[in-house]
Amino acid sequence: MGDYMIAVILGIVEGVTEYLPISSTGHMILVGDWLGFTGPRASVFEVFIQLGAILSVLVIYKEKFIRMLRQYRCWDMLRPQNWRRNDTGLTLAHVGAGIVPVMIIGYFAHGVIKTYLFSVGTVIIGLVIGGVFMLLAERAKIRVLCDDVEKMTLLQAFLVGAFQMFALWPGFSRSGSTIAGGLFLGRSRKAAADFSFIIAVPVMIIACFYDLLKSWSVLDSGDLVMIAIGFVTAFIVAYISVLWFLKFLNKSTLTSFACYRFLVAVVSFVYFFILK
Repeated sequence: MGDYMIAVILGIVEGVTEYLPISSTGHMILVGDWLGFTGPRASVFEVFIQLGAILSVLVIYKEKFIRMLRQYRCWDMLRPQNWRRNDTGLTLAHVGAGIVPVMIIGYFAHGVIKTYLFSVGTVIIGLVIGGVFMLLAERAKIRVLCDDVEKMTLLQAFLVGAFQMFALWPGFSRSGSTIAGGLFLGRSRKAAADFSFIIAVPVMIIACFYDLLKSWSVLDSGDLVMIAIGFVTAFIVAYISVLWFLKFLNKSTLTSFACYRFLVAVVSFVYFFILK
């Protein structure tokens, strides 16, 4: 299969799965292995198409990001007496509180994760456990205490963001873990999803550039067209996926995504461990 076709396929996979609770990393590992597109070159390509997916969220939530940047003097929110305030709107302090846990753990565990957890077997495990976690969150039926991301407190932002740590295991899903975690904490699906997508932007940008700095040397000028195709494809597909998912959450639950995860886990196990 040609490089350009691989770029389109992986761009579509990244765009569809990055913000849906089905694990983009898990799907990229599975599809990359199926296509035979693995190794350092594939890793760098995946970083660039992730940036395309990130750009789609920046466009969708541009008004919130612009407003937060204009209110950059918000660090008095970090004072303990302000942790439970819900009248400030979403600020950079909320975003910072939401990404601190995963950034600290991710920084120290990055090498271990890349070395030992990026495999088909660990992805299958993550898909199953993440699906169970989502089902438990839905069936818990916790009373909704906050239905708008603009009404979240700093403490709530920290606690919801802490659930991202589960997503360091490939296959678990960052959006799945934060949305399900938000349900456990009394956030509505829409509020949890909005916050999940917003805090994903700085986390993914930092992670992407960290990976690029370590893998820049494997890039070749001949790969630029392939990267451009994957980047644009991921941006367009992610933009459509996020808008669809937000509408979906207004009238449905995470159960269907959990069932999909179980199906992918079973099919992947059969293909990679029995048939292959």
